[in-house]
Amino acid sequence: MEGDIVQMGAYIGAGLACMGMGGAAVGVGNVAGNYLSGALRNPSAAAGQTATLFIGIAFAEALGIFSFLVALLLMFAV
Repeated sequence: MEGDIVQMGAYIGAGLACMGMGGAAVGVGNVAGNYLSGALRNPSAAAGQTATLFIGIAFAEALGIFSFLVALLLMFAV
């Protein structure tokens, strides 16, 4: 009985940790949307902001991958 509760807690924690992947998707959409908004306002500055766009997308995706790794650790290592 006690082992089942620990296992259920690990699954619940893994599910909560996976919510970060949804946050990463929202973050990528936010970064790309703000880039497009700025590029439409000032097209001459859009080329200079491309590196910033890719860095923002990379950070948002890294957070999603980290949340997935935490979920895997909670499911299989705990």
